[in-house]
Amino acid sequence: IEDNVSILQSVTLGGTGNESGDRHPKIRQGVLVGAGAKILGNIEVGEGAKVGAGSVVLNHVPPHVTVVGVPAKVVGRPVCKNPCESMRQNVLEDNV
Repeated sequence: IEDNVSILQSVTLGGTGNESGDRHPKIRQGVLVGAGAKILGNIEVGEGAKVGAGSVVLNHVPPHVTVVGVPAKVVGRPVCKNPCESMRQNVLEDNV
């Protein structure tokens, strides 16, 4: 987890399976992870991205996008450069 990241309650950052080596997610700077989100596997959540509450992230997330759902999909872009600072969790304002 890099600097300037906001992670809300009940979030899971976890590995998948029992393979050896690097199994856990990388969270880049400026990211906001909504409550109850699950980010699983050796994936990267790009700088300035926003993960919606309750989402299950199983694939890389590009920088400066908003992802939501099970499994998580890109639905737009955050309205600010650093979602971690604004703490704006409403994804409806992020529509493409």
